[in-house]
Amino acid sequence: MKKSLSLKETVFVASMLFGMFFGAGNLIFPVSMGQLAGRNMWPAAAGFLITGVGLPLLGVAALGISRKAGLLELSSMAGRKYGMVFTCALYLTIGPFFAIPRCATVSFTVGLERLLPGGEHAPALPVFSFIFFAAVLFFSLRPGQILTWIGKVLNPLFLCFLGILVIRALLSPMGEIGGGSPEGAYAAQPFVTGFLEGYNTMDALAGLAFGIVIVNVIRGLGVEQESAVAGNTVRAGIFSSILMAGIYLLVTVVGAQSRGVFPAGSNGGEALAQIAEHYFGSAGAVILAVIVTIACLKTAVGLITSCGATFERMFPGSLSYRIWAVVFCLVSFILANLGLDAIIRYSQPVLMLLYPLAVTLILLTLSGRFFEYDKVVYQWVTAFTAVAAAVDFFNALPDGAASALHVDRAAQATARFLPFSGQGFGWVCPAALGLIAGLVVRAVKKRGRQHPDTV
Repeated sequence: MKKSLSLKETVFVASMLFGMFFGAGNLIFPVSMGQLAGRNMWPAAAGFLITGVGLPLLGVAALGISRKAGLLELSSMAGRKYGMVFTCALYLTIGPFFAIPRCATVSFTVGLERLLPGGEHAPALPVFSFIFFAAVLFFSLRPGQILTWIGKVLNPLFLCFLGILVIRALLSPMGEIGGGSPEGAYAAQPFVTGFLEGYNTMDALAGLAFGIVIVNVIRGLGVEQESAVAGNTVRAGIFSSILMAGIYLLVTVVGAQSRGVFPAGSNGGEALAQIAEHYFGSAGAVILAVIVTIACLKTAVGLITSCGATFERMFPGSLSYRIWAVVFCLVSFILANLGLDAIIRYSQPVLMLLYPLAVTLILLTLSGRFFEYDKVVYQWVTAFTAVAAAVDFFNALPDGAASALHVDRAAQATARFLPFSGQGFGWVCPAALGLIAGLVVRAVKKRGRQHPDTV
């Protein structure tokens, strides 16, 4: 029985995993961070790498080490009902509700829209998004070939075009990294701001979601033993994370150096466009359009494949994988046409709710052997974290939304009593208290089982 992938197979699997992770948002956020952070780029990048690379790697590792078949089994450690709700919420967030529609709108607004002649471009978005999701559906309906499509074709093509832009920028820098003054929150708290910026990549959530795809691909390559699948999953995750970290740093450096010529752009898409046009003129818009479209396409394919496989497994006997893929593409097409601003505005509160729950699940799974993966500990930590994360959710809602729900005052008042809430980490202390409570309850129950006469 085959116990390990060859080096070539590991590289291809890692390339596939990187390709699913690294979408256009992974380009937009670090280049914008580089511009805004200026001379504070390095602490900002350190924070960003923790949430943008470290947490996704831990998510993949948690699934591999736990030897669970997917996120549903992993999150069900806190209870089956919670596992169903959390899994659905996470997949819908990184799937058809936010991340997949964002792939289409980002590739249009950052890439194709800049190639269109002046005038009203709104009618072009439905046409583009229809073609985009038709291509996504074509690849997604062939999940057995995802290693070939993403790992061997789309991702190398993406890296080739991105390399052209980044290498040109590094060989002829526009300025020094320390030449730009930090702006906004990067002036006072660059590390924390970079840390929170990493949330926007959604990669920690994706790390939990993509596990089922990686496991299926590794098994398809002939590795069947659970321990061997786990080891190869972690190994591929490490390779992928090293590549992601390197590209993040390079793109952030390019963004910081661009301040020598340009002021900070209103967003990362504008910054990338400025940089591409500076080095390549009108051809830069074409190069950027290719980079962004391929980045979004491969990520959307990975997300549709993950969502389809998961929902087919969660709801057996309902819809087949192919029908789930079609449904998710249709929903994503509809929501994509609401526009990028609306998608980003409403995704932020959801991320503030889900990220703490994902992080605590990952950490509990990685440290589970110390408390024998006791469900009681999972439940106490999850309950305490969920309450604090709900406060962050309500406080992050767009203007007027929290007031309409009549929760704005209560959420703001509660946040004032939570340590680190102003930095976006109001959930940390409640999670720690939940861990202590869970361990105490576990110890009491364990003692009761060992000494029943004393209870």
